[in-house]
Amino acid sequence: MDWNAVGIETNFSSLDWCIVVGYLITVVAVGVYIRRYITNVTDFMVAGRGLKTFLAIATMIGTELGLVTVMYSSQKGFTGGFAAFHIALAAAIVTLVVGLTGFIVVPLRRMKVMTIPEFYEKRFGRGVRILGGIILALSGILNMGMFLKAGSLFVMGITGLTRSVHLNIIMSVLLGMVLLYTTLGGMVSVVVLDYIQFVVLSFGLLAASLLSIRYLGWGNIIETVSQLKGRAGFDPFHGEGFGVPYVVWMFFLGLVSCAVWQTAVIRACSAENTRTVKKIYTWASIGFLMRFLLPYFLGICALTYIAGHESLKNVFLPDSGSVDSQVTLMAMPIFLSQILPVGLIGIISAGMLAAFMSTHDSYLLCWSSVLTQDVVAPCFKNGLSSKARLLLTRIFIIAIGIFILVWGLWYDLGQDLWDYMAISGAIYFTGAIALLVFGLYWKRASKVGAYLALVCGFLAVIGLTPVQNKLGFLLNPIKLQFGFTKEIPIEEVTEKTVLVVKNIPIEQITTKTVEVYDTIGSEIVGLTVIALAILAMIIGSLLFPQKRAYSSG
Repeated sequence: MDWNAVGIETNFSSLDWCIVVGYLITVVAVGVYIRRYITNVTDFMVAGRGLKTFLAIATMIGTELGLVTVMYSSQKGFTGGFAAFHIALAAAIVTLVVGLTGFIVVPLRRMKVMTIPEFYEKRFGRGVRILGGIILALSGILNMGMFLKAGSLFVMGITGLTRSVHLNIIMSVLLGMVLLYTTLGGMVSVVVLDYIQFVVLSFGLLAASLLSIRYLGWGNIIETVSQLKGRAGFDPFHGEGFGVPYVVWMFFLGLVSCAVWQTAVIRACSAENTRTVKKIYTWASIGFLMRFLLPYFLGICALTYIAGHESLKNVFLPDSGSVDSQVTLMAMPIFLSQILPVGLIGIISAGMLAAFMSTHDSYLLCWSSVLTQDVVAPCFKNGLSSKARLLLTRIFIIAIGIFILVWGLWYDLGQDLWDYMAISGAIYFTGAIALLVFGLYWKRASKVGAYLALVCGFLAVIGLTPVQNKLGFLLNPIKLQFGFTKEIPIEEVTEKTVLVVKNIPIEQITTKTVEVYDTIGSEIVGLTVIALAILAMIIGSLLFPQKRAYSSG
């Protein structure tokens, strides 16, 4: 969209472009320089298992505080108001509990595994490892498939660029830079650069938040959310907002993000010892809280700013109430482009784009390592040499990079980015939770139960809006049975709209509203699949017990 047409001009200047380009070139140069410290596959994948506490904390939060995190969090703040803060609180509480107890992560570090599927093999056998590795990599790669789109929308909003060809070029160049230093430097490169970008982005987000309060006024922010969202803008349990199932779902996601998701767990595997692992998670709980709170608040500030500008309000908050998710993703960068002064906007943009690269490097390394270690290597009876694993991992990094470039530009989101991230990740973690918890803490967990739990995880794909639309012929009777329908104004009905009452031409409808099939929320799908996976693990293990008893020692 051409924002100049609605009277919006960005503060982003030539000086800011120089700041961004200079910073990114420096970052890549440091990453390539670190190549000299890589001598074997352990250095490349887990930094020689030598991470100290505070460096590990910074790099863990640096990875999880990527541009995509800022974008989907600010979108949730924009659409949910202050009630979205419950997601941050859930993440902090669960991470603190994991840190104090060592739940899941300490046993994994004690076993000296490099990936979660490696644990699968030690506990359930090679076949489970290979299947688990395929599912983990597939889920993870789909999960990061929207990173480029989020980055491109940020660039569009903050710089004022409107032509898609410019954005495609910029994002391709950024991805190329990430591929370069991740391919050469591995985990050592990721750790060092994540630390730098964690510091830059943390100060940038804090500065932007303080300027937002100064520009808008705290009272104005509270009043605007109250007027637009009502009680649902403050109470996450309110039925018109997130609701109880969504809050419960967020606690599961809090556990996943710190103790089940491979990009976070790999930090535990890279830690110096199990004592360090506990310290990492205990202190990181504060970081997990702040990495959500600040972007949520910026999204709320964007809502306040847009509500006070009629031209923007017509785009982001139309009277019909229906707005495309890609539009609401742009609310925060558009807002920042208006309030940040020249120079500062360049520094914050550099931090945001560096965070974009930070997340990409960790995720590319993570999923390529899983494919190498857990899918390809186990297929060779004599294994693969360290040199062959390094080469294969680097090839996978490039291949995944090409895929996410194509996927990010092609896929129609159709839902909030956070919900897409949760469901695409759920394809893996709904089964992984069952395997990790029961595999570590229940001696009777068996191979058959593990296979069944992993297969159940695939059902989470139903939570993606485009998939629900494609499977309407199967899901619509279920939606009707359980009340997943809603009333919409007749003006919003299109050729693609599926009415509950069929065989009635639109022109013959006389009512002001019509009943249509609603989307089954990601929280309902996620919680249901988790329950099915746990049930499958228990039933499969009891009916087909493991022949040899498992010993945690």
